[in-house]
Amino acid sequence: MSQELASQIPVLYEDNHLLGIVKPVNIPTQADVSGDPDLLTLLKEDIKERYNKPGNVYLGLVHRLDRPVGGAMIFAKTSKAASRLSEAVRSRSFRKIYAAVVHGRLPAPRGTLRDMLLKDPKTNTVSVVKAGTPGAKEAVLDYEVLGTDGSFSLVRVELHTGRSHQIRVQMNQAGCPLYGDQKYGSRVNKPGQQIALWSVLVGFPHPVTKEDVVLTSLPPAEHPWNLWSDTVLERLRDDL
Repeated sequence: MSQELASQIPVLYEDNHLLGIVKPVNIPTQADVSGDPDLLTLLKEDIKERYNKPGNVYLGLVHRLDRPVGGAMIFAKTSKAASRLSEAVRSRSFRKIYAAVVHGRLPAPRGTLRDMLLKDPKTNTVSVVKAGTPGAKEAVLDYEVLGTDGSFSLVRVELHTGRSHQIRVQMNQAGCPLYGDQKYGSRVNKPGQQIALWSVLVGFPHPVTKEDVVLTSLPPAEHPWNLWSDTVLERLRDDL
C-alpha cells in the first residue's frame, strides 16, 4: 500500500542530488505520533524500489509543510546537498511562495506582515506576542491579493522567515483566517473543510551546479480554489 501511495506522488525534479515533488495533502512530512504513513519514509521506500538500492536510503528534509498543506517541496538526496540547502534557507536565498484563500479582506492589495510568534510545543499552537517575549521569533511575509470572490480573497504569500504555522497565524492576526483552518480559524470554518494553503513555488541555487532551480505547483481545481479562473491562478507563478 505504501509503495502504491509513493508511486502516485508527482515528481517535479530529480537528479543525483535532489528530489522535488508535489506533496499530497493530509500526509505528514515526517513520522509523527499519529503513526500514519509519512512523506519522508514513502519517498525513501520509493527511491529504494526504483533504483534497487541496498541498505538504507538517505533523504534529507530541507523544509516542512504542515500536514494539511500540499504543493511543491524539495528533498536532498545527499548529506552535502542537505547541508548546502539548509545554508540557503538560513541565508534566505531559498524562496518559498504560497497560495492561500482567506476569509475577508486584507488591509491593502499588497503589503508586509511582521509579528513576533511564540510556539507552545505542548499544544502545537503558535500565538502572536509582544516584542521581547522570551522565546519569541520574528515572522515576516509579503502578500499580494490576486482576487476576491464574495467573502473570500485569493492571496499570494512569500515567506521571508520559516516559522511554524506562520502564514496561518499571521493571516488570522490580520483578521483574515485561512479557509478550512480549524486550528486558527475555527470561528469561521466548519469541521472537515480542507485548509486552502498551497506551496506554489520553491526556488534555490542548486547545491552543486549553483544554477537556479525553480519548482512550481498550482493548487487543485476544487473548492475554494475554483472560485477563480485558471488565468487568475496562473498569476500565482507570474513575475517570479
